[in-house]
Amino acid sequence: MDIKQVQELVKIINKTNIAEISIEEEGLKITIKQKEDAAPIVAAAPIQQFVQPQVAAAPVAATPTSAPAPVAVAATPKEDTSNLVTIKSPMIGTFYRSPAPDKPLFVNEGDQINVGKVVCIIEAMKLFNEIESEIKGKIVKVLVEDASPVEYDQPLFLVEP
Repeated sequence: MDIKQVQELVKIINKTNIAEISIEEEGLKITIKQKEDAAPIVAAAPIQQFVQPQVAAAPVAATPTSAPAPVAVAATPKEDTSNLVTIKSPMIGTFYRSPAPDKPLFVNEGDQINVGKVVCIIEAMKLFNEIESEIKGKIVKVLVEDASPVEYDQPLFLVEP
C-alpha cells in the first residue's frame, strides 16, 4: 500500500461516519480512526514479519495529517474578528468560487447571504459538492483563493451576522 492509497482512505473516512478502519496487506497493518471532530488519525503498526525497507516507509504513511496548513490559514486573520462567524470547509478538496470558469462567482465580499445560499463548490474525488451557508449575514472576507486545495475544517469565509 503506498502513500496515495492511504491518503485516499483518509479522504473517504473523512466523508463518512465510520469511526475506525483497519487494513492488513502484505505484512503491513494500517488503522485509521476518527476523533469526534472528524480529524483522522493514521497509525501504521508493523507486524512481526516486517522487513527493513518497509519500516522506513511506515513513518511516511503516518504523515498525511497535515494539520499545520489549516492552522496557518486560520491564524492569518488577526484583525478584530470577535463578531464574525467563520464558514469552514466540511471536507478535503479543491475550492471553487463559481460553478464554471465562465460563470459568475457565487458570492463576493460585501454580498448579503441567507441560510441555504450556495457560497462555493468543493471538488473531492471528481464530485462537486455545493457548500451552503448555515447563517444569514454579509460576506466580510474570502479567505481562500479560487481553485486552491482546502483541508477539512479550514476557514473559507468570514461573515458578519
